Amino acid sequence: MHRTRSSTAPRLPTAPATPPQPFTAERPPPTLLVVAHGSRDPQALRTVLALLDRVRDLRPGLDVRLGHIELNRPLLPDTLDGLRGADAVLVPLLLGRGHHVKHDLPAAAAAAPDVRARIAAPLGPHPLLVEALYGRLLEAGWDRADEGSRRAAVVLAAAGSRDPDSAQDTRRTARMLAERLGGVPVVPAYASAATPTVPAALRALAARGRHRTFVASYFTAPGRFASAAAGAAPRTAAVPLGAHPTMARLLLHRYDQALSATAPAEAVSLLASA
Repeated sequence: MHRTRSSTAPRLPTAPATPPQPFTAERPPPTLLVVAHGSRDPQALRTVLALLDRVRDLRPGLDVRLGHIELNRPLLPDTLDGLRGADAVLVPLLLGRGHHVKHDLPAAAAAAPDVRARIAAPLGPHPLLVEALYGRLLEAGWDRADEGSRRAAVVLAAAGSRDPDSAQDTRRTARMLAERLGGVPVVPAYASAATPTVPAALRALAARGRHRTFVASYFTAPGRFASAAAGAAPRTAAVPLGAHPTMARLLLHRYDQALSATAPAEAVSLLASA
């Protein structure tokens, strides 16, 4: 039997929440459980661990843990198993509303009934994410004098997804980055599952006279897709978002946003991106 998307998507509780009680030594704040995808690239794990250290520096005393969807340890179910009887907020180190956010995280939380969990929104779209992208472009040689230039353009290189919500989130981030760059065109392009590819986007921009093009790496850590996107760049591509200081602020923002939502603490909820 065919099911509509609304029948499988997580739903926000509609009942009013009890006003949150202050955190104390007897009632510590929930664990911030960062959920990364995982990668065979050894740089990916090192990058994510460095990002978590930045989060700990910003919020001393907060229990910050890591779980991976696949490919790296600790895997998410193992981290959840170590939190039995505790409260946790799962913050996806993911950039949009794709399959992992909509299905894998709620399934993992539901399979750990001894953890009182809620699921935060993915990192994007958000202005802090755009600031991190902008900072990485500056590091790669973007010149503020190019803002408004008829020859400059940016390709926002993303992993790609068949989920239309994920593509919509990437396009929204591209529009926000274009505004941050003073109206310079920003074209989303993908490493898999969607079009255009990064080389195709670069060729299309060149055909329009946009020969000073940069590639913004819309990846949270190094990996196969990020390397492929960088290899297509006509000049130095921006590095993945990684442990950029603004990324640590964004993770904490999503954590705080989840805690302040109207969902009761014991509910597993997927927050709307904002």
